[in-house]
Amino acid sequence: MIRIGIIGYGNLGKGVELAVKQQEDMELIAIFSRRGKEGVRPVNQAVTVEHIDAIPDYQETIDVMILCGGSATDLPEQTPKYTQLFNTVDSFDNHSQIAQHYQTLDKIARDHHSVCVLSVGWDPGLFSLNRVLLEAILPQGMTHTFWGKGVSQGHSDALRRIEGVKDAVQYTIPVADAIAQVRQGVGAELTTQDKHLRECYVVAQDGADKQAIEEAIVTMPNYFADYKTVVHFIDENTLKHEHQELPHGGFVIRSGETTPHTQQLAEFSLTLDSNPEFTASVLVACARAAKSLADLDQFGAKTILDIPIRYLSPKSYDALLKEDI
Repeated sequence: MIRIGIIGYGNLGKGVELAVKQQEDMELIAIFSRRGKEGVRPVNQAVTVEHIDAIPDYQETIDVMILCGGSATDLPEQTPKYTQLFNTVDSFDNHSQIAQHYQTLDKIARDHHSVCVLSVGWDPGLFSLNRVLLEAILPQGMTHTFWGKGVSQGHSDALRRIEGVKDAVQYTIPVADAIAQVRQGVGAELTTQDKHLRECYVVAQDGADKQAIEEAIVTMPNYFADYKTVVHFIDENTLKHEHQELPHGGFVIRSGETTPHTQQLAEFSLTLDSNPEFTASVLVACARAAKSLADLDQFGAKTILDIPIRYLSPKSYDALLKEDI
């Protein structure tokens, strides 16, 4: 059995607990949180919960530690720290900083004879793998990535920080006309902004200036200013009953030519009822790979591009050859 630990118990940590339960070759040893035993109620209440300070005590009893904190502040600190003690998996998703994150972790993992699988999930992760794969197969062409329809947790948080906003949810929605263009092998000039719109559902505080709130949203740099943004004001009850799920998904589309006028199109897509539960499922599969690589003394940092697909599966290689090739 692969012995798993979880650091952090928000939506992603809960998803990891559920995903581990589905794996016949894994067992969950403990959940670690800053909130400690009293602040966490796992789905399986028999699971051990510890304060994060107890993590070093489990060095001999956990094979892979799955880190479920945020990419902004948690993972840049926690993944290097705990890779010194365990094989680790994280979902660091700040694309512009992944290369530096990798360099930092690779040295630590090699020095401490551990494996760190970083930046896995669906993007970065499965979408990354498909971008590389499809571009290798169709070198003459263009790749487009679309995200959504789905809840953007970071953008939703940005909405909630606006003065006068009581609560809010933001959806990223791919533009249907842009998808159609790409599937026809055109649209090379399309930008991320051209391909997506942002739809906001906002609960205003009593007496708040809704016009001022909407203006603050549509002009917010780095979040909404460069996108077509639609703002809906709704009541708290509607938000609670219609906008509490966390769906997401998207497409990686590669169009290219193998000879002039011979058009080829390849596409990978996801439609997710729960973004955190699916992301957690990817992390758990990668935990299996981390253990396999560690057993082979292949220490260091690994991305999805470094992992042989067979190491993600619980099946034997003979079974894979007979059943899946």
